[in-house]
Amino acid sequence: MGNKQYHRVFWVVALGFVLAAALYLGLTQRPRAPAVAMTDLAGRPIVLSQLRGHTVLVDFWATSCPGCVAEMPRLVDFYRRYHPAGFELLAVAMNYDDLAQIHQFATERGLPFPVVYDSQGAVAHAFGDIKLTPTAFLIGPDGHIVEQTIGDLDFAKLRRRLDGSDSRT
Repeated sequence: MGNKQYHRVFWVVALGFVLAAALYLGLTQRPRAPAVAMTDLAGRPIVLSQLRGHTVLVDFWATSCPGCVAEMPRLVDFYRRYHPAGFELLAVAMNYDDLAQIHQFATERGLPFPVVYDSQGAVAHAFGDIKLTPTAFLIGPDGHIVEQTIGDLDFAKLRRRLDGSDSRT
């Protein structure tokens, strides 16, 4: 093999390793949750990055969304069960929702977790310009997004993760 051929083979192999490494990292590296601050309905500030060390579910919802309303009782149950172990849940109401209805909904149902009204759409934008509800993001204790769900949550899968039988969180 001549010197030119050796160099070509070397660079093709090197390029292959670089592409393989990039693909591996792209498939295994989870995106970091956005650095976003919000205020709940009670006026308390919430800074997502300050929840590191906890598993956090950020749930985008609307009072006009039948699926969102239907899954709220299960979210309440999950929060009550897992919050003592460090689970956090943020219910982010969409900017097209009515603030009075959000307050009424949260009060009537006694939602125990923070409810945020994303009046300017900044939180939805930070998470990739969310438009559809329900959409949820599960964030691991390391601050990386573990999973995004558009539509109904898989509560059995969420339970496995929170119980520690799914090692991806």
